[in-house]
Amino acid sequence: MIFTYQTKHMVGRLFLLFLVVIFVSSCAQQGKKNSAKPNIIIILADDLGYGDLEVYNSGSKIPTPNLNALAGSGMRFTDAHSPSSVCTPTRYGILTGRYAWRTALKKSVLWAWDKPLIEEDRETLPKMLKAEGYLTACIGKWHLGWKWPGKTGGFINDDIAIGDYNLAGRNELWHDIDFSKPIGGGPLAAGFDYYFGDDVPNFAPYTFIENDQLIEIPDTIKPNGMFGGPGPMVSGWDLTEVMPAITQKAVSYISEQEMKEKPFFLYFPLTAPHTPIAPAEEFIGKSAAGRYGDYVHQVDHTVGQIVQVLEQTGQLDNTIIVFTSDNGSPQRDGENMAGKVGSVKAMGHDPSYPLRGTKADIWEGGHRVPLIISWPAQIKANQVTNQLFGLNDLFATLTGLIGVEAGARFEDSEDLSEVLLSNPSQPVRDHLIHHSIHGMFAIRKGSWKFIAGKGSGGWSADTNKSNVSGQLYNLDKDLGEQSNLYDEYPEIVEELQELLGRYQDQGYSNVNFGKLDGK
Repeated sequence: MIFTYQTKHMVGRLFLLFLVVIFVSSCAQQGKKNSAKPNIIIILADDLGYGDLEVYNSGSKIPTPNLNALAGSGMRFTDAHSPSSVCTPTRYGILTGRYAWRTALKKSVLWAWDKPLIEEDRETLPKMLKAEGYLTACIGKWHLGWKWPGKTGGFINDDIAIGDYNLAGRNELWHDIDFSKPIGGGPLAAGFDYYFGDDVPNFAPYTFIENDQLIEIPDTIKPNGMFGGPGPMVSGWDLTEVMPAITQKAVSYISEQEMKEKPFFLYFPLTAPHTPIAPAEEFIGKSAAGRYGDYVHQVDHTVGQIVQVLEQTGQLDNTIIVFTSDNGSPQRDGENMAGKVGSVKAMGHDPSYPLRGTKADIWEGGHRVPLIISWPAQIKANQVTNQLFGLNDLFATLTGLIGVEAGARFEDSEDLSEVLLSNPSQPVRDHLIHHSIHGMFAIRKGSWKFIAGKGSGGWSADTNKSNVSGQLYNLDKDLGEQSNLYDEYPEIVEELQELLGRYQDQGYSNVNFGKLDGK
């Protein structure tokens, strides 16, 4: 009887312990899915226009059902801008909260084999999030430079000026690189725990990189008939497989985070619809805007896959999803994986609608971009805002959303989290600076936009030529920038000129920068 009594009590205790373990485990899983800190995903399209999405342009020739749905689940911005009208400076701005023209890159982008643009001691978005307990990953196009290891030691680009398009012998620099060695200065140095991508799809080396190593070392040279710059390539490299590969890697990464205790940050810079315009076979013919439209449709499909895996793993409700573009569209039709600037408009589709200009320009078509932010747990659905927003603001805004003091930390990034959480009717941001591929500046304040120069500052021809030395537009009345009011409002020109000069000279544009109390 004593043995039976003790055994019964021992079994009872073990059963209670088992229930406690199950309860604690269940709470832990529930805590993961409803973590106080949200997961964060930034999906950055490459060369996507303001008028490409149906939710921004009812006349779009491209089906974008997943992006339409994403916009319906959160907030859509109608007055958001990339900090530059080309890609490298925008990527720098998103990850640092600082305008890239404050660095050595005063115009254009980084070119093949250039060294890193992000300074080693610069605070970055992934570094900040890691300090707050996040796991961080970058999957996709980097285009912010690397330290390429030399065959005889050191790095081959230490003494090369960044962004020098006319550098003699640039296309031959790869001969001095040891591709078997770790690459320095890339995403890992910028604060990411993990990286997978192909750096830039139209630059060598044509191979995937994981963390700081080439997955396969190039064994041949890219054929002249294949799109892209010259240089080494892995045999069988297929440009149409790049987007599917990075999409699958992103989906797998998100799925793996389901059981992790820490929240995650995924920076997912796409390679589409930038040249090479290379839609996968399953998307060809799915739009009425040629290969370009098909590639945009593939972008939409990729967004759908990201949302789907978040739903399947129970992470969607507490995940902030940001979707935007690094600049406007060059409006190429996709012929031979490119096409002439503006050529897709012949198909009845205008990627810049209703704006003037294209990628590279200082006009709105160069830098006004779609921006959708969704966070089902906190951001109300079906909201549209005309608040002025710069993609530099993502750093401070995300910092504010996760409950970290942000206001004084960033030179050119302001915290607009209140826009997302309460959608105030009064303007939150007072001004914004724009920058073109050739280094032309503009400044926006309220409805007024002052451009410090003639023409587009980029690729578009000026069909409204005048003898005045600058441009002034009232965007509330003239969003298409057709009526230059420079001569009619000299006092506004003077005010905006002075404001632009002050922000350039003092090294910051955030009115709270350096004020530790944020006041």
